[in-house]
Amino acid sequence: MSTPKKNAPVSDEVDVALIGAGVMSATLGAMLRELEPSWTQMVFERLDGPALESSSPWNNAGTGHSALCELNYTPEKNGKIDITKAVTINEKFQISRQFWSHQLNNGILTDPREFLNPVAHMSFAQGDEQIAYLRKRYEALSNNYMFPDMQFTDDEATFAEKLPLMAKDRDYSKEKVAISWTDVGTDINFGALTKQFLTAAKAAGTEIRYGHEVVKIKRDGKKWKIFTKNVHTGDTTVVRANFVFVGAGGYALDLLRKAGVSEVHGYAGFPVSGMWLRAKNPELIEQHDAKVYGKAKVGAPPMSVPHLDTRVIDGQKGLLFGPYGGWSPKFLKKGSYTDLFKSIRPSNLGSYLGVAVQEFDLTKYLISEVMKDFEDRVEVLREYVPSARPEDWETVVAGQRVQVIKPQYAPKFGSLEFGTATINNQEGTIAGLLGASPGASIAPAAMLELLERCFGEHMIEWADKIYEMVPSYGTKLGRDSKMFDEMWEFTQSTLKLDQ
Repeated sequence: MSTPKKNAPVSDEVDVALIGAGVMSATLGAMLRELEPSWTQMVFERLDGPALESSSPWNNAGTGHSALCELNYTPEKNGKIDITKAVTINEKFQISRQFWSHQLNNGILTDPREFLNPVAHMSFAQGDEQIAYLRKRYEALSNNYMFPDMQFTDDEATFAEKLPLMAKDRDYSKEKVAISWTDVGTDINFGALTKQFLTAAKAAGTEIRYGHEVVKIKRDGKKWKIFTKNVHTGDTTVVRANFVFVGAGGYALDLLRKAGVSEVHGYAGFPVSGMWLRAKNPELIEQHDAKVYGKAKVGAPPMSVPHLDTRVIDGQKGLLFGPYGGWSPKFLKKGSYTDLFKSIRPSNLGSYLGVAVQEFDLTKYLISEVMKDFEDRVEVLREYVPSARPEDWETVVAGQRVQVIKPQYAPKFGSLEFGTATINNQEGTIAGLLGASPGASIAPAAMLELLERCFGEHMIEWADKIYEMVPSYGTKLGRDSKMFDEMWEFTQSTLKLDQ
């Protein structure tokens, strides 16, 4: 295949180039089309369709992350539950709800049921220590208006009523259990959401080039040249853009580095893969109707917290358990086995080595997960579904995640981050998104942050439009119960979550 030439002619000029046809690019594109409808946009995607990597519904759990059930967002410190992070995540998810509601009211999104469905969110505790923690967590959250209708039980009969699949064949004499829950949780099909956004984008004139891999980004004065290769023909093109967003998942870091963005100097990426067990038996699927999150094992990364998830994909109910940690040097599910090795540079070698020493528990965890076979995974499943039979389940490969390693100096030398990070150059003409959870759930909040950082000079003139898109913009909903209640009622109705 041919490679792009340094002085190749520019074939197109656009205001905004979006790299990656996932939910992040789709969200940013929708915002910019409303804020600046005269700006031209172009999307580049190396695969042959939208949302085929991290945004694919089978590549993630589809949880509407609002800290209703995720225990890692509510750590216990000195005997007390710290809900600070839970409130912050919840506030960001409320921004998502408001933005999606606005897009529905303006005909950009068309059917909320295609991408968003009400599913109870539950937390699961096993044994006296976990139950004591869960009770304290429930007491802390149930007194906060951002976590409505939170309930708790350690009663066996109520547990069996709420979770019949998890109660069947469970021996309560060996281990006590408890749950807390709220019925206002959601399941999200990020693939369907992305497709609705991109359908509207195409209708508005955005050109979407599938099967086009961005191989290099080069500064061209105040603009950027984007070198692409057609993955089928090998033909190369060069597009010049005023602003570039790199929403390329695990490949974002490498593309930002190739573009010479000094802000990523010293950054590295640690790939973590995973698998799910997916129920094949329709009777099992119908017996469970919740997303049930438990406690992560010692040394496990937050993204590997075990959970039993009801999914709604293309109108069909499904059931997943996992994720099971794994390791691959690929930076994308459909990436290359050389990705990790090609990402190592003298500038980030210290970060890699530092994390290798500091995260020894994570290394042991991943090794143990890789060694598991199908029977081992079913045995883990039985902690949640005691009656699980191997013939009722199948293994599916989850999406690939690349955890950010931030550069640090003595004595730490590298810090492994498990959140979502936005990186941009000083001029605000190029930006990218790194990291994973809570990721897609808070895409609108992440993109608003990107607008602030990259288009600060426009924010005053855009203010009215932004408040239309997100009425609570600039307000800490955790400190304004009246605003929260108003936005909750508005989004519940618009998103049809009250039906």
